Amino acid sequence: MDELKRLKKLLKAEEDYIRFNKAKFFTPYDWQLKFINASSDNNQKLAMCANRIGKTYTGAFELACHLTGEYPDWWEGKKFDKPINAWACGVSNVTTRDILQNELLGQPDDPTALGTGALPKEHIINTTRLPGVPNALQSCTVRHKSGGVSRLGFKSYEMGEHKFMGSALDWIWLDEEPPHNIFTQCITRTATTRGIVSMTFTPENGMTETVRAFMYELRPGQSLTQATWDDAPHIDEDTKEQLLAVYSPHEREMRARGIPVFGSGQVFPFPEERLVVEPFAIPNHYARICGLDFGFDHPTAAIWIAWDRESDTVYLYDEHYQNKQTAVVHAAAINTRPRYIPVVWPHDGYQHDKGSGLQLAQQYRSQGVNMTAEHFRNPIALGETSKGKGSNSIEVGILEMYQMIEQGRFKVFSTCRNWLQEFREYHRQDGKIVPIKDDAISASRYAVMSRARYAVVGDGSDNYSDYNIEYDHRGII
Repeated sequence: MDELKRLKKLLKAEEDYIRFNKAKFFTPYDWQLKFINASSDNNQKLAMCANRIGKTYTGAFELACHLTGEYPDWWEGKKFDKPINAWACGVSNVTTRDILQNELLGQPDDPTALGTGALPKEHIINTTRLPGVPNALQSCTVRHKSGGVSRLGFKSYEMGEHKFMGSALDWIWLDEEPPHNIFTQCITRTATTRGIVSMTFTPENGMTETVRAFMYELRPGQSLTQATWDDAPHIDEDTKEQLLAVYSPHEREMRARGIPVFGSGQVFPFPEERLVVEPFAIPNHYARICGLDFGFDHPTAAIWIAWDRESDTVYLYDEHYQNKQTAVVHAAAINTRPRYIPVVWPHDGYQHDKGSGLQLAQQYRSQGVNMTAEHFRNPIALGETSKGKGSNSIEVGILEMYQMIEQGRFKVFSTCRNWLQEFREYHRQDGKIVPIKDDAISASRYAVMSRARYAVVGDGSDNYSDYNIEYDHRGII
């Protein structure tokens, strides 16, 4: 064999190796790594992500590793040292073929492509056709590194719940959101084996029972990973613009950020770029105030804002966000910030603790928190007398924040992730605001609406008498 033929043969061998060992060349993004490794201590996990960021291939790659027993060095998730029984499930037989089968084994209508997906060709033993659907597979056997044989079945939601009964499975991959009854059947199928149900989807069906459970009622053994276009470096700015131009306005947050379409829509339907800024040193002449929303099972949230009086612009720059802790713990966190900053709080601060008998607001005061003397009220409305008390209306504050965002007078530091997460999910149903996961938003509303009455300029001192505000033993009057 002459040198040229030998070189061509080597190049062809290298080309075939790359083509039929796709998984060996996979380098995960941070969100993919987090999702895969979540299987170390979770039996139910969900990657709820934007479109086009690689969530389906992530599910295929993960399943291929389990079927073959071949894991990369960076893997910290669950490992199987024996063959497994698994399902890969999609919406319909056709989409299961065109998406899941394609990602796992290669292009369905090309016999020479078998092995070009996440499953290496050398590990594929045999395949069984699905009757009635051209080029679709019903099952596949895969050689496990232990010497045994893993079995993979393909299912679709259109088959109905009864097709998901009976079998005991080690791993079930659900690509696209399943009907809730099928999801619960899959949990049952993996219960006796301590197996895992892994889901990858964009929340196109809105706030379903499954989405709500993972977003708001996450339990031990469950994991939620969320990722946006910003978490996928292969999507450049030009591509983002082209994709956004195709989507209708109400779809854009769902497609670009993996955020469910909420009922009647978001309360603040603005792109985050309009209000998010990178942190900067707050000028000394900006007035500051903190809003506090009480919680226990749901988070207690404290939000700090700085107010530029000249332009009437608010900067939300800091947050405290924690659940299942006492007033003492939250007070200690608040007191790590400048102590001169007034803390405005809602009416439920008058509730008495069953153990101590003290009002909740008083518990914070006893820990040295600079609580306002009275609970939060909106500013006195036009037409009210100067002695008017002001209302507690949520809509008044929401309208104020909406207009400020619209006019570019409400900015949020990019580090305030909990507030931004609530901002994305804060929505209306049938015209009414849904009071779920609104703790940080509520705290910021108290602060924004109280800025003219309570916000103060500091000089770094904790001596409250330095400021032109009246005090008594309870706090600010």
